[in-house]
Amino acid sequence: MKADTVSSSSAEIEEGLTFQPRFDASGLVTCVATDAASGDVLMVAHMNDEALRKTIATGEAWYYSRSRKALWKKGETSGHVQRVVEMRMDCDQDAVWIRVEQKGEGACHTGRRSCFYRAVTNKDGSAKLSFVDADKTFDPGKVYR
Repeated sequence: MKADTVSSSSAEIEEGLTFQPRFDASGLVTCVATDAASGDVLMVAHMNDEALRKTIATGEAWYYSRSRKALWKKGETSGHVQRVVEMRMDCDQDAVWIRVEQKGEGACHTGRRSCFYRAVTNKDGSAKLSFVDADKTFDPGKVYR
């Protein structure tokens, strides 16, 4: 699945049916994971070639951690696995969208259902955060070892 060394035209990438993921200089594509039932955004992460291949082959979400510089299967430690219902590529094939069935109580390592639990607002010309849908659904201290 590695990006072809032969350059494809924009038309081929954008309108064709050949799977040609375009990894960035670090060898990654951005992946957005949403709940297949509700449509809620659960998380944004990255996939390298191996994570993308494993996700397609197993039907479960695999990612690449930029901070740990390591491949990881979602739910490997927590049990909060993401079963992929559908995978889509964006128009220029440098981003992936997966619709998932989130197993367990949440997708976020902070103990929440979603990683997007704060809203950004403009207060007096300055960006501020406020909690929304921020209740913890599990205790991360008990789940992650």
